[in-house]
Amino acid sequence: MSEDTLVATASQTVGPFFHFGLTATPYDRLVDHFSAGTPIRLTIRVTDGDDLPVTDAMVELSQAGMFGRMATDADGRCEFETVHPSPATGHDAARRAAHILVCVFARGLLRHLFTRIYFRGDPALDDDPVLQLVPEERRHTLVAFPGEILDAPWRFNLRLQGPDETVFFNV
Repeated sequence: MSEDTLVATASQTVGPFFHFGLTATPYDRLVDHFSAGTPIRLTIRVTDGDDLPVTDAMVELSQAGMFGRMATDADGRCEFETVHPSPATGHDAARRAAHILVCVFARGLLRHLFTRIYFRGDPALDDDPVLQLVPEERRHTLVAFPGEILDAPWRFNLRLQGPDETVFFNV
């Protein structure tokens, strides 16, 4: 069989086939005029182990009943409009730092990956029970940083492997 007749199938990896149907309509706006909270923009950059952009990833966000889905662009970025999350209380009554749930799909992955985005400066970061499960030297991989100028988006680097790989959760 020649190489020309061999094609990838959707069952081999989680990507890049979702670009044909799942990301045709961007769901980048999780906020509307009914949403409570402070509106923010959040830019996520997905990179590989060589710190190169992953140009065909799909990123999903979930928070407080809101959902968003975007494909990454040629620089591995996608941007969402949402609200800054509020601290939450878990089923065990423990306070959770404000966070957004993230699911990422990309070529080469056999399963999608789950992580969280926390926000720099949140006083609850030190006491969050989920964050406490992560070794201290790796926690920074879960924290978004504010933009450098007023009204600039928050920034989060989602690194799929290598040094400073984002912490992913087995859920």
